Amino acid sequence: MLGKLNVYLADHKKKIIFFMVSMCLSVLVAGSTYSFGILGPLLVLAFAAVGTFLIALFRNPRTGFWVYLTYCFILGFLVKSFLNIPVGLALDAILVLTWVSMLVNMNKFNWDKLKNEHVIIALIWFVISFLQLLNPYGGSVIAWFNELRFTALSWLLVAPFAFLLFNRMADLNRFILLVLLLSLVGTLYGMKQLYLGLTPGEQTWLNAGNAGTHIINGKLRVFSMYSDAGQFGASQAIMAVIALTLAAGPFSFFKKLIFACFALAFLYGMAISGTRGALFALAAGLFSALFLSRSFSVLIIGVIICASGFSVLKYTTIGDHIFQVNRLRSALDPKDASLAVRLDNQHKLKSLLDDLPFGAGLGMSGMNGTTYNFNRPIANIPPDSYWVKVWVMYGVVGLVIWFALTCYIIGKCSGIVWKIRNPKLRVKMIALTAGTVACFICSYGNEVMNGMPSSIIMFMSWSFIFIAPGFDEQKMQLESNGTDI
Repeated sequence: MLGKLNVYLADHKKKIIFFMVSMCLSVLVAGSTYSFGILGPLLVLAFAAVGTFLIALFRNPRTGFWVYLTYCFILGFLVKSFLNIPVGLALDAILVLTWVSMLVNMNKFNWDKLKNEHVIIALIWFVISFLQLLNPYGGSVIAWFNELRFTALSWLLVAPFAFLLFNRMADLNRFILLVLLLSLVGTLYGMKQLYLGLTPGEQTWLNAGNAGTHIINGKLRVFSMYSDAGQFGASQAIMAVIALTLAAGPFSFFKKLIFACFALAFLYGMAISGTRGALFALAAGLFSALFLSRSFSVLIIGVIICASGFSVLKYTTIGDHIFQVNRLRSALDPKDASLAVRLDNQHKLKSLLDDLPFGAGLGMSGMNGTTYNFNRPIANIPPDSYWVKVWVMYGVVGLVIWFALTCYIIGKCSGIVWKIRNPKLRVKMIALTAGTVACFICSYGNEVMNGMPSSIIMFMSWSFIFIAPGFDEQKMQLESNGTDI
């Protein structure tokens, strides 16, 4: 009898475990509902979800990154929905747990792959940023740490992922597909905000002082699930560049159509955000994609089309009655009041930074500056640009180093793309490179490179481009053997 029972238990182990776990959860849900009302079962389900995530994470560290990337997209929504809960800490927790899982499974990875220029540059910038703690002008340590997390630490921790975790072409395809789909969700949610209204949390966020930049002439600048309209519009422009580049690639007509639909949706999202700097991201990204295509006839045609579009905005009044068109048109007006304020702020910052070649320190500009270092005059001047913010925090010396490192990576990526032989892989790499160029250029007008999800898309794009020659070699060998699928 016992023998038969042991055999039955061995044969149906998974079903029995599932039944026992289900029964325990049912009891917990019932008991917590009786004691705490609706909050009880929600907490039980949350703990169950976290437990499932941890099990999946430590079995496969890739799970951690996909969850992390998704969380980057919805972080802005969660911050506005749970105003009194530091939901941003969960982002760091997921990233740290992913690294813990990788270290637990360290024997599965080839750590020598981390000896590459991208990871080394990320490490250099982290060291420079960390040493800003010693800046004699620096203020709050909390502000320094908060700024370090986004300015340098996330880059250092995210850059190695592609080299260690994602060494298959399927991983690249999943990354591109996921960022396209999540960005599309952002577009749709932005449309919901525009046509159906805001949630109570979003309205509270606007009332807390953000209406001045997000309600223009009574019209909402849509911010979707993102931190603000500037990040939303820039991200949509970047994704439009990627989608348009893929739509022009050597894919089937159906895939081209899908990519074109993505691009149209993102262009609409860019427009309803009212983010004027996104226009320059679009232009820079498309020019980069056309140049890397190595088809100079296409480049000339593309330049003519882009120039025509800019001319319509600059020299005509077509569509002036439409808020979004009028907003984009103002980006090309050198007499725009907003531009005058930005230039005036830069002039004030220049006078304060004359004796600070290494800057005022991390956390001395932007939100962390006004929150933790409000007693410093330089912290209360809006940078209105990530380039300017780097200048304020790191000084002219740090700005030159940062600019040189970023341009080197973009140049290296362009060189890699130029040599890729497989046509489909090449156009994917062109799309990612053009997207990072768009992100870099757009950061002159807004703090894009330092925000979610644009920064993570940029770091991962660079890493995927660096490992692309390995994908290219695999594809060429498969094709030469007649086994490509």
